[in-house]
Amino acid sequence: MTRDYALDLLKRYVKNPKLIAHSLASEAIMRKLANHFGEDEDKWALAGLLHDIDVEITNGEHELHGLKAKEILQNEGLDDDIIEAIVLHNEMAAKMPRTALFHHALAAGETLSGFIFAVALIYPSKKISDVKVSSVTKRMKEKRFAASVNRDTIMECEMIGLSLNDFVQLSLDALAPIEDTLGYI
Repeated sequence: MTRDYALDLLKRYVKNPKLIAHSLASEAIMRKLANHFGEDEDKWALAGLLHDIDVEITNGEHELHGLKAKEILQNEGLDDDIIEAIVLHNEMAAKMPRTALFHHALAAGETLSGFIFAVALIYPSKKISDVKVSSVTKRMKEKRFAASVNRDTIMECEMIGLSLNDFVQLSLDALAPIEDTLGYI
């Protein structure tokens, strides 16, 4: 599946511009992680881009989120390992734990992308490129800040061999060049 086709497919199912921005951010982080680990960048980026393709269909039903994506993406012929990572980014629906580098990277990366957006929004400039690693890690300790974000999922970065600081820096490096295309503000 090409990236252009995947983006068109995503936009068929997801209409909310903020959710599309989240998917684009997740794609960028996954591409950067794949590069870091010497993995297939296109494959990992597709997982990031398409991981929430069913989010509007499932409408917050965590037991279904990921499973509906599996149905959509199998019909599109997407590789099984990408689909598996997408399903496992929501362990609640998958009912099985993440076990592979790819799984942990997607879950941690897509979760951190939203957290970075939240941190950027409290900066006067509201720009990701102005966000500092120390700001993200400081806010991680504040349970009331972006309270819905699962910090344990972000901390799966340690399961793939990255410290939180390195993971945040890598993610900021992935997002800063595309911040103007995200339209998250």
